[in-house]
Parts: sequence; C-alpha cells; structure tokens
Amino acid sequence: MWVRLAAVLVVVAMLGLTGAGLHCATAATELTNQPPTYLRDILPIIMGRCSRCHNEQARFVYNWLDYRTASADRWEIKRRVWDSWKGTYFKESMPIANSPESFALTDEERLMIRNWVIQGAVRGVAPPPGAPKSKAERVELGRRLFTSICSACHQPTGQGLPNVFPPLAGSDFLNADKNRAIKTVINGRQGEIVVNGQKFNNSMPKFPLSDEDIADALTFVYNSFGNAGMEVTAEEVKVLRAEPPDKETGPPPPKNLYE
Repeated sequence: MWVRLAAVLVVVAMLGLTGAGLHCATAATELTNQPPTYLRDILPIIMGRCSRCHNEQARFVYNWLDYRTASADRWEIKRRVWDSWKGTYFKESMPIANSPESFALTDEERLMIRNWVIQGAVRGVAPPPGAPKSKAERVELGRRLFTSICSACHQPTGQGLPNVFPPLAGSDFLNADKNRAIKTVINGRQGEIVVNGQKFNNSMPKFPLSDEDIADALTFVYNSFGNAGMEVTAEEVKVLRAEPPDKETGPPPPKNLYE
C-alpha cells in the first residue's frame, strides 16, 4: 500500500492539483492522516493560479512562490482566497474576479489552501525525481503541468490572449530558439517580444520548477499546437540554468522582505 501511496503523491505534484489530480491529493492526505503541505499541495496551485502577480519579480505584492513568504502571509492568503470568496471578509477575493486565474481556481483548490493554513502551513518535502520515461510519458506529464500552470495565460489551446499573452501555437519565437525558450521558463521574461508578427509587452514570472518539470512542459508544447516536435531534456535545462539570464529577462528581483 505504501508503494502505491508514494506513487500517488508523485503524480499529484505533477498534475498540479487540478481535476483528478486534486482528488488524488485529497485522498492521499486522508490516507496518511496528514495535513496538506506547501510543496506537495499548495505550491502547484500557487504556480497555476497566483504567480502572475505573486512571483519573484513582484515589487508590490508578496512572492508566494517562496515558502517562508507564503507562510508568513498565510492568514491573509486564507482571508483573500477563502473568506472573501465566501463573503466573510471585506477585501477583494483572490484571484481577482473575472481574471483567467479566478475562472481556473476550483472550489477544491480554495478549500485545500484554507486547510493548509488552519492546519499549520506545513512545508513538506519535494517529491523525488522520477524514473526514466519515454517521450510519450514526458509529453503527458508536460500536458498536466501546462494545464495547471501555463494555460491560464497561454490558454488551453495555446493561442494566448491578443495583445496580452503571446501564443505558443505555431510560435515563430518559440520554434526559432530552443535554448531561449528553456531560459525563459527558467528565469522568466520581461519586456517586449514579437511573436508571429505581433508585439507583446508583459511579464512572465520565474517558476520554482525542477529541471525535469521544465523539460516535460516544453516537450509537450513543442509536440503540440502545430510546433516543431522537438524534445527538451532535463540535462539541457540543467546546463542552461547554470548560465546567466538573458538580458531581456528583466532586472534582478527585489530582495525578499523575510530574509
């Protein structure tokens, strides 16, 4: 039973806690009689639903992608994500009403965040790296990551939002330079870019994803939406992570207030 349960927890982290993934996480939490943890349960939700604002580059709001920061701000997170949504707190609920993230955040995910806060805001441990996988398996894992983290901005179809978020579908920017795409996911990106002849000037946050996660997500994107069919490996991500960020990724993030 414990081997099966360990497998469930790894899958939960990769699923991003949406749909069936969230139900697996709830079942795993109940089976182990343990509270939700930040690394296993909450961080995937934050990456997918809150990171457009609450990220490492944020200057006016807290970086919830950092455990210490999120833990310190946890009661306000609960009030804004749960209490305001229920009408028992006077400030605007989060995510902001009518945003892509507000439509994507499920009732179960809000409840998961609430339970994490009131049950002690446990950090937990990161899931171990997975065994070697076939390309088809990596594309499927990447699809789950894309659905939970990327699709709120780039849309499930990969078409993006006109004048706001660039398309990934048939993207000349994406297909022209695989290394640039990898470094964009590693470091985030700020400033103007041109995709398929259209200008976009927005910011993409830096996500706390593993080398394997980034490789899987990009492998899915490259093998979907009419793109070039390339494969990205964790080793390629590891090598590029050691390099300095490209200049167009924007200025260094502000100092963490809790350090």
